[in-house]
Amino acid sequence: MKGMGHMVRGMRNAMLAVSLLALSACTTLTNSNIAVSTTGDNPAPTVVPQGTDPDDAVIGRREHPRIIAAYGGVYSDRPAEIMVARIVGRLLAAANQPNAQFQITILDSSEVNAFALPGGYIYVTRGILALASDTSELAAVLAHEIAHVTLRHARARTDRTRTTAIVDRVITGVFGGDISTDAAANRTRESMAAFGQAQELEADREGIEFAGKAGYDPQAAARFLGVMSRFATFSAGTGKSDEGFLSSHPSTPARIQKALDTATTMFGQSGAGETDRAGYLASIAGLTFGDSPAQGSIIGQRFVHPASKFTFTVPPGYTLQNGPSAVVGVAGDGEAVRFDSADVQPSLALTDYLKSGWIAGLKTESVVNQSFNGIEMASGLAQTDQWFFRVSVMRLDGQVYRFIFAAKTDSARFAQGAEATLKSFRRAEPSDLAQVSRVTIRIVTAKSGDTADGLARQMSGLNRGTDLFYIINDLYPGDPIVPGEKYKVVALQ
Repeated sequence: MKGMGHMVRGMRNAMLAVSLLALSACTTLTNSNIAVSTTGDNPAPTVVPQGTDPDDAVIGRREHPRIIAAYGGVYSDRPAEIMVARIVGRLLAAANQPNAQFQITILDSSEVNAFALPGGYIYVTRGILALASDTSELAAVLAHEIAHVTLRHARARTDRTRTTAIVDRVITGVFGGDISTDAAANRTRESMAAFGQAQELEADREGIEFAGKAGYDPQAAARFLGVMSRFATFSAGTGKSDEGFLSSHPSTPARIQKALDTATTMFGQSGAGETDRAGYLASIAGLTFGDSPAQGSIIGQRFVHPASKFTFTVPPGYTLQNGPSAVVGVAGDGEAVRFDSADVQPSLALTDYLKSGWIAGLKTESVVNQSFNGIEMASGLAQTDQWFFRVSVMRLDGQVYRFIFAAKTDSARFAQGAEATLKSFRRAEPSDLAQVSRVTIRIVTAKSGDTADGLARQMSGLNRGTDLFYIINDLYPGDPIVPGEKYKVVALQ
């Protein structure tokens, strides 16, 4: 969880949708006509792709900070930024866009995702950087997104988003608020307004042509689509949702074969072209994998936030998941909890904030002042047609945080669990912070006698780590390992 909040708006799979909006200063890494955002709030490109509508830059500028907020901020990694800028520069030349300027942002998200906005804004997550294994695979993803921009697909998608009233009703159905500032709403609307199949196939073809003309392996698109398909299956097995590139860019066998056929038709069977596996892996060495420690860490039933230095514990039976906007937990008996932060004026009392209208169905007479572990708090009850809520807010070091427990009906056990969680919220101690680990990509060089199975066992300490090793290296059990070749291993740091 990262950033500063706005309002709670909706519910999905018993998890309440809440926005957190973070705006940060910016610097840029400039390579010809590419700006790589390293902290987030770059101005719109001064020159946009040829033939685009002047309004496109306005759309991109407006949506850019919302995208950054929804995906946990910008991931700053100099080697990765330089690599991405170089790849995009070559792709733009191949796409006959010599006067265009694109802004590329690496998002601090473990999701495997990439997408584009009108006006030359392109986004890739560190999750997609971790999954790719060479420059041609990342070039295939970036070329696909550049194609969406040059073909003006992104503008068409944004136009459709404006008319997606159904999404707005879903988001405001349980809670009120201004959806225009809701990061969760923006992501839901983006998903609902995803590119159509014809647009995806058109961008596939155009992107493969861009990548091949730029000198990259044109067959990389088909290869990486296959890897993403395997990763989607893996993610489903770990219980993680897949709402990004893997869902909006489905890696079906037919699509993979079509990408391969396109590459063969355009550039022949040889598959000649740069891959630069060693250079690519060197650029992503040390890349954060999975949840970012900056957004907090889950340790069993506990959540620890190292930056803001607090921790809390949820009742047994809850499974916690951490995201850029909030920490959510779901119990098997139909209960849910959501924890996030909000922007609240220091002069506003917590009881008054709780009554200020951001949550529907609040029973104002139930609102009370509280204090646990020396932290000022306020709590109250709310009820809608289908849900019963126990809501608490607390102020720590000037920042306001919120717990929202939801259940179909109230009960003594539900009330006790919510109260126990509230009482567990406290400042983190050094012993709490010492338990937070960072998981990173480590690059290892295979030695004579190494096997895929042997290297995979280096990740056996992670949940399904052995399976993950094969996927992120595009290998299968028993595949030969090349001595001197480099491979990715995910390890605790």
